[in-house]
Amino acid sequence: MNSKAYQILKRPLITEKSTVEKEVHNKLFFEVDRRANKIEIKQAVELMFKVNVLDVKTMNMAGKKKRVGRFFTRRPNWKKAVVTIKPGQRVEFFEGA
Repeated sequence: MNSKAYQILKRPLITEKSTVEKEVHNKLFFEVDRRANKIEIKQAVELMFKVNVLDVKTMNMAGKKKRVGRFFTRRPNWKKAVVTIKPGQRVEFFEGA
């Protein structure tokens, strides 16, 4: 299951909004596999970070249109998950920074 957890959670999303949500509301933001459901995301977060997950919200994000010279291309679509963890528990992404 551990290797599957790494396939489900692709990377944490570190932005100003996610940092504030993490500190104030105990919410974590992740880019996840587009085929993953809420139950799989919850199990992966609990396994990898040893925290209790209260809620998972997911959203499909449309890829942005980009221009390369005279050609237009498109970034791939992706899925974002907002995970609420139990109050009092913490997850540190950058422990040495």
